Amino acid sequence: MKYYSRRQALSSFATLSSSLAIGLGLPNYIWGRQSHAIKEPSNFQGRLDPYPSKWLPKGIRSRFVDGINGLKMHILEAGHEVKGRPGILLLHGFPEMAYSWRNIMVPLAEQGYHVIAPDQRGYGRTTGWDNEYDTDLHSFSFLNIVRDSLALVHAMGHRKVVVVGHDFGSPIAACCAVTRPDVFTKVAMMSAPFSGTPTLPFDTTDNPQHSEPPKDDLPTELAKLSPPRKHYQLYYRTREANKNMWKAKQGLHAFLRGYYHYKSADWKGNNPFKLAARTASEMAQIPTYYIMNYADGMAETVARFMPTSERVAGNTWLSEEALKIYVNEYQRTGFQGGLNWYRSTGIGTSELQLFAGRKIEQPSIFISGAQDWGIYQSPGAIEKMQKEACTDMRGVHLIPGAGHWVQQEQANLTVEKLIDFLKA
Repeated sequence: MKYYSRRQALSSFATLSSSLAIGLGLPNYIWGRQSHAIKEPSNFQGRLDPYPSKWLPKGIRSRFVDGINGLKMHILEAGHEVKGRPGILLLHGFPEMAYSWRNIMVPLAEQGYHVIAPDQRGYGRTTGWDNEYDTDLHSFSFLNIVRDSLALVHAMGHRKVVVVGHDFGSPIAACCAVTRPDVFTKVAMMSAPFSGTPTLPFDTTDNPQHSEPPKDDLPTELAKLSPPRKHYQLYYRTREANKNMWKAKQGLHAFLRGYYHYKSADWKGNNPFKLAARTASEMAQIPTYYIMNYADGMAETVARFMPTSERVAGNTWLSEEALKIYVNEYQRTGFQGGLNWYRSTGIGTSELQLFAGRKIEQPSIFISGAQDWGIYQSPGAIEKMQKEACTDMRGVHLIPGAGHWVQQEQANLTVEKLIDFLKA
């Protein structure tokens, strides 16, 4: 029997984590420990009701669905009045909620669809999850979140749906498409390209050097820059991240306003371009919401780029009234539920390797804001998505006048691309 040292064991686990992270367009040093806990958010107190109707555009309703893989899931729904319509499942990212789809749900429903947008595990008014840092993380793994989506689709009476994912919802949508193509028959990914499934070591019997994991020096090299930098996903894994944002010195309202502004087309510094390689010098060209100053938390990062009061007053895609809804929800939950997604990206890698070599073969589309750095933050990912990961890619659309929050910033153009895709 062969015994492994602690160093060798960690190296083996890191190899598994790397393959998942690379396949999902994430840095390959993001991984966490396995877990199995599912319970109420520790800071949840009292009863949660559906949204008041005045919070939502006419035609959208808020409701709860019980028994969704251990969750009581809060969803927004449009086109529910007529039974038997084809379904569309909308999966949000971080730090968002089902509410982030509010501007495109009714237009999609008007095209004859039943549109379903959940607060995903870790977010909003969905309960049944643990938002502590010192929790087990297995329930936040990719396949378990896919299981959430599958359970919701079935509970809503659909055998097949179109799945649309934005930001971290994009790799989840891709995993839905890879693992259950019979259910998720079309997939639209937004802002985060999908570069493929995790790989297994190949041709190692007579070439053992092929089994060596690629070494990732990016965190070390970023820290050596002047000024030193760090990757935001590495920061999101830290114990301090939740409190830094949730209890930001400038207040939660100002923090969220700054965060959404800094990553939008409203901040004129967002002029993304392809990077030559995933090296520290190249990555340092990305704004600090992705490649952060080493000494700063995210609250300090966005505080330097606050919009003027005039720009806030003129914001047509995120009014103060809409922002207050985000503030209301995150004030109660904090951010740890969403941050646990980043911490758990390595968990379940061995499970996803069951799908090694699988591609998205059903019709797919990619939509992003033209001013969104998310397209290029993983060099080569968008090209690999088109050439390798998806075999029936129907289009890559970069929407002018939009940054990272494309379905909010340019709702009409986003709907137009989606409808063209759905009707093709």
